[in-house]
Amino acid sequence: MIQLKAPWNERNGRFSPLKAAVFAGLFVPAAWIAYLAATGALEPKVVTEMIHRTGLWAIRFLTLSLLVTPLMRGARYTKLVSIRRMVGVAAFAYASAHLCLYVVDQHFALLHVASEIALRFYLTIGFVTWLGLAALAATSTDAMIRRLGPRWKRLHSIVYGLAVLALLHFMIQAKADVSEPVMMTGFFIILMLFRALTKRGLPAWGAALAAAIVSPPLAALIEASWYALVRHIPFWEVLGANIDPDMAFRPSAYVALGGAAFLVVALLRGAPATRRSALLAARPATSAGG
Repeated sequence: MIQLKAPWNERNGRFSPLKAAVFAGLFVPAAWIAYLAATGALEPKVVTEMIHRTGLWAIRFLTLSLLVTPLMRGARYTKLVSIRRMVGVAAFAYASAHLCLYVVDQHFALLHVASEIALRFYLTIGFVTWLGLAALAATSTDAMIRRLGPRWKRLHSIVYGLAVLALLHFMIQAKADVSEPVMMTGFFIILMLFRALTKRGLPAWGAALAAAIVSPPLAALIEASWYALVRHIPFWEVLGANIDPDMAFRPSAYVALGGAAFLVVALLRGAPATRRSALLAARPATSAGG
């Protein structure tokens, strides 16, 4: 008989305030979208607005799930790993709502939906992303982890490629204003650079510093390139707006703030460990001197 574990409990059965808070928070966007729909705030195209908002939160939660491991390493807070699966499954749930609402918007004409997915590139990559998230969600249980063994880690490494597809889907769908897709892409670059650099042996603060420096200009280049190719706005005009203090904050500025915040966390959490190491190294000399 299958025994379901409460999502707010640790593996040992103890109540976890962190997991309980995160679990409750995952329902907040859905509740807010439902409230807006019920009160008429999404008129005149209620379903269309719901499609956009559920898709947006799917990408946000997918990015947050990728943040867990870097943040755990940078902040030296291992308990964060317990919420990674929960946030990842939430990303799949919102992506599923996004797809289902699209079917509703097309009046349940499944053949038409299938043809649209096959013919429209951004819908194709969106559907491929959903299939990948479905595979990850289906294999996220403890039983599947044990059954797949080493293959489980290889399978779940596709999440990075799925994130790229999701961001591309978001960028194409946004069309006129790609500010948030570019910002989310910048955050993704921070996380990927941090992972790559820590794997090469850099300390967490060093990897966070490098990611914080490199990511904002990359985000600015992506934004300028997109507008130049898609909307035919001069490349240098958009790029210049990213460094003009009289202009409104561009996505690269928010990426810079995100990178700076991540760096501060890594520095603050790394400092106590450094001081402890220095004290331990000095202790034998003090004893010898005494």
